[in-house]
Amino acid sequence: MWLGACVSTIGTWMQSTAQSWLIYDLSGKSELLGLDGFLGQIPIVLLTLFGGVLADRINRRYILLASQFLQMACAAILTILLLMGVISKSNPIVWPILILSFLVGTAQAFGGPAYSALVPSLVDKEDLPNAISLNSIQFNLARVIGPALGGMALKTLGAAWCFGMNAVSYLAVIATLIIVRPAFTPKATTAGVFESMRQGIDFVRTRAAMVPLIALTFSMTFLSVSLLQFLPVFSREVLHADSDAFTTLLSASGFGSICGALIVAAFARRRGLGRPSLIVLATLGLLTIAFSFSRSLWLCTAIIFLCGACLISMFAMLMSMVQSIITDDMRGRVMSVYNLSLRGGMPLGALLSGYLIPHFTLPVVLTWNGVLLVVLAVYFWMVHPDVAAL
Repeated sequence: MWLGACVSTIGTWMQSTAQSWLIYDLSGKSELLGLDGFLGQIPIVLLTLFGGVLADRINRRYILLASQFLQMACAAILTILLLMGVISKSNPIVWPILILSFLVGTAQAFGGPAYSALVPSLVDKEDLPNAISLNSIQFNLARVIGPALGGMALKTLGAAWCFGMNAVSYLAVIATLIIVRPAFTPKATTAGVFESMRQGIDFVRTRAAMVPLIALTFSMTFLSVSLLQFLPVFSREVLHADSDAFTTLLSASGFGSICGALIVAAFARRRGLGRPSLIVLATLGLLTIAFSFSRSLWLCTAIIFLCGACLISMFAMLMSMVQSIITDDMRGRVMSVYNLSLRGGMPLGALLSGYLIPHFTLPVVLTWNGVLLVVLAVYFWMVHPDVAAL
């Protein structure tokens, strides 16, 4: 499962790298980059709770297979549009890319809760934090390899090759989903969809620290998404560089994320992830401020390496704290609420930042996001001791 997901995620990052650069190259508008991020994430906000209900009712592998097939089809369609010249410098239309981003987000709205619920059913409970960190490592290993390969393919072969290779990469995860046999099988239920959804929300509301954890996850993603979403803008407008600088920064953040995941894996069995997570959050805020003031590619690369380590450490620790509270029969629904907070902050943060950047510049927006991340960490440390004590 790890190998299949890693290959597929490499393809996804190849497409993401090429797609971000292509949209900005065709339009020259940071607003469209923000809109692309918004459309790719908003289906998750709207549909992920339904996806969580399905993940507790239907074999999670079947949901994931359907999700992978739809995403593969979208990548293939985008490849064909570019090869046929429907999208080109002479015909710089962006709306087909935005529509396909929305469809991919729709597939992920159902696949995300199923995948989050499937991983814990492959390991024993005491190994769960390490499994989450291992999964983070494959994601971020792919985030290093994918942009590097995507950058080379984008420069030498063109964006269509990045999208085509992503379409082929889905075959790897589809093959492994056919092979794996999870330990948990959903039980039959007579409860309606909305009743099942209410049970998941009630579970979150009645468990200590769950609501603050959900709020913390949303706020963190809302404020931190612009750091990576607008790297094409930072590379071109602030560093005055080409796509090589963009892929260098993206790869550096991926290397940092791998290091962060390894650190979390090393200490995951220890109790007390709450306070370390808030310290890491404040550090991320300070690093974001430093990144916004830097004008050297190499200094930016070093800083975003550390930002990547902080980001993935936060995600891994938050996920471990949430997963440790959930029972198997509620995992799909509760993880859909968690995914809603995790992915819900992304489109809103991308849309707001995309609107603010033309008015205030990207460095100013990043500076304020960094300040607010530090304030967020201090707030949860002082006001929500139940989170700090986890």
